[in-house]
Amino acid sequence: MSTASRFNRFVDNINLTAADRTDAKTKYDGVAKKLHDYYYETAYNGSTKLLIGSYGKGTAVRPPRDVDVLFLMPYEQYARFDNYSGNGQSALLQEIRSILKGRYPNTDIRGDGQVVVVPFSGGHTVEVVPAWKSTTGKYIIPNTHDGGSWKTVDHKAEFANVADSDKRSNGNTRHLIQMMKVWQAEANVPIKSLVLELRSVNFLSTWQHYNQSATYYDWMVRDFLSELIQKANSYCTIPGIDEKCQYGDAWVSRAETAYARAQNACQYESDKDERLAAEEWRKIFGSQYDF
Repeated sequence: MSTASRFNRFVDNINLTAADRTDAKTKYDGVAKKLHDYYYETAYNGSTKLLIGSYGKGTAVRPPRDVDVLFLMPYEQYARFDNYSGNGQSALLQEIRSILKGRYPNTDIRGDGQVVVVPFSGGHTVEVVPAWKSTTGKYIIPNTHDGGSWKTVDHKAEFANVADSDKRSNGNTRHLIQMMKVWQAEANVPIKSLVLELRSVNFLSTWQHYNQSATYYDWMVRDFLSELIQKANSYCTIPGIDEKCQYGDAWVSRAETAYARAQNACQYESDKDERLAAEEWRKIFGSQYDF
C-alpha cells in the first residue's frame, strides 16, 4: 500500500462517523434547547446556538471528544449579570448549570472558567459558553477568573482562518490538524488544540508542498513537527482579536520523540519499506493508523 493510500485510510479512520455526528447533535441540541426554553418564549429552532471549536471548524476526530457550543443569550440578561456587585460572570455560569441540572439531574455538571461542562457518560461531552453578539459581529463571553470580567472572542474569524487555509491547501490544513490531534491524544501531549490549529495554518502558509496530495503527508507531518519544536515558548495572535496564544514548552519532549519517529518513517518510505514505515507512524498515531 502506498504512502498516500495509507494516509488517506488513516484520515478516513479518524473522521467522525454518521453515528458520531448524530450523537453530538442529540447532545448539543438537548443542551441548547433547555437553555432556549428557559430564556426565550419562542420555539427552539437552533438559531440561538453556534457550534465552535473542532465542530465549528470541521477538525473533529475520533474517538469523539468535546462539542463546544455558544449559546446566544437575550441582551437583557447581559445587563442583569453585568450589574452584579460581585462576580456576575460566575453567577451566570451557576445559573446555566442550575438550568441544565433540571434536565440532566444525574450528570455532574460544572462551571469552569468560561464554560459549563456537561459530561455525558458516553460519546461526546458538551461544553456550553453563554454569549452575546456584539455590534461588531464578535461575541462577548464570561470569564470567571480574577473576580470576573467579560471577554471578546471572534469565532467566525477563527473559522475563516482554517477554511481559507484549507481551500488554499487543497484540504491539507484540516487533515494536518486532525492528524496532530490524534497524536496529541495518543501520546498525551500537553499542548492546546488551538496551538496545533494555528501552527498548522501558519506552517502550510510557507511549506513548499502545501497543496500537494497525500503522497506528501509523510513529509508534511515530519516538517510540521520540526517547525513546531522550533516554536517552543513562542506565540501567535488569535484571529479576530488582540490576544496572544502562548505555545509553552511542556510538550517539547514528546514532539521531539514524534519527530525522530517521523524522520525514520520518511526514510523507510523512501526505501519502499512500507511495513517499517507504517510501524513508525503507528508509534506516533496509534492503532487508527493501520496497514
